[in-house]
Amino acid sequence: MLAREMTRFEVQERIEAGDWAILPVGACEQHGPHLPLGTDVYLAEYQAEEIADRVPAVVFPSVNFGYSWVWKGLPGTLTLSQQTFNLLIYELLESLIEQGFDKIMITNGHDSNVKALRYVQRDIVDAHPDVELLIIFYPNMKDVYQRYMESPMWHGMFHAEEFETSLMLAYRDDLVHMDRAVCEYPSKPALYGLDASSLATISASGVYGDATYASREKGKAMAAEFADYVAEIARSL
Repeated sequence: MLAREMTRFEVQERIEAGDWAILPVGACEQHGPHLPLGTDVYLAEYQAEEIADRVPAVVFPSVNFGYSWVWKGLPGTLTLSQQTFNLLIYELLESLIEQGFDKIMITNGHDSNVKALRYVQRDIVDAHPDVELLIIFYPNMKDVYQRYMESPMWHGMFHAEEFETSLMLAYRDDLVHMDRAVCEYPSKPALYGLDASSLATISASGVYGDATYASREKGKAMAAEFADYVAEIARSL
């Protein structure tokens, strides 16, 4: 299923068979004291591979960088501007379409990419109305979160807490340091959401929520539910 392990002729066969192309997109940014900088990339790949186990698909190499303005300046964090990120994704999608893929999914592992990806999706659909382009970011999230998570979100936001940590334990537990996992629900600034407050200045640990409740079992169950949900939609198309 991995494009980087296939030849051009094998990819051509998959195009002719009508397979989906999946492009995982993440970020390189801090995820507290217990998760790696590439967490959002790993989780985008996890989504992609789970989906490709259920529907015929070719998974292309991941985009390792995204829009991470809120963490800029912290060690290890690299960010693109919205404009650069949009153009990068648009040109990669154009490459997939030019070679013949007309069903494409982006599996996204980073919340701050969501708006930018939506704009790219609209531009691609305007230019290629016959192409089916889906943006996958933990579909049916509210329901899944309520059923599996024991800790609440921080004002509707999740980052490096029980949810992401559980998924990482399911996919790459060798990179998770549960002995360093913390719980932090920092005070919400009065102007949060109104001004340009940076998350990097609000939380001391870089965790928003309670990572100590995470488990591999929760992560595997949630990943399977997300993939089943997407697979059902893909088959209907």
